[in-house]
Amino acid sequence: MPAARRAALKAHAPYSHFRVGAAVRCSNGEIVEGCNVENASYGLSICAERVALFSAVARGLQPKELAVSCLDAPSVGPDGLRMPCGACRQVMLELMPGEATVHIDGVGSRRLAELLPDAFSLVADDDRQ
Repeated sequence: MPAARRAALKAHAPYSHFRVGAAVRCSNGEIVEGCNVENASYGLSICAERVALFSAVARGLQPKELAVSCLDAPSVGPDGLRMPCGACRQVMLELMPGEATVHIDGVGSRRLAELLPDAFSLVADDDRQ
């Protein structure tokens, strides 16, 4: 979780003021960080989880585990304020095994398959990594 919190400090969030960081542990043990990067055209923004995952893949690494931290989420409130969005969950499931663990700061750890049951897929489960 420290790497995810550290990454959140680098976030570019001038509109939402909601800094998020993510850290992906890869199969070789390397940790790749990512932060959310907002844009005035909101649809062009990208979440921390996807930045970390895409960065790992671009480096030829295999993501195995992910931690996410929302520095600006209220200390009291529903867990949903800290959870990865649906788009990130879909990307996680594409790039990590379903049994991968996702650590959510202030919420706890979940198996990826629990975060996105019945996920969209173009391949049979047996064909996935």
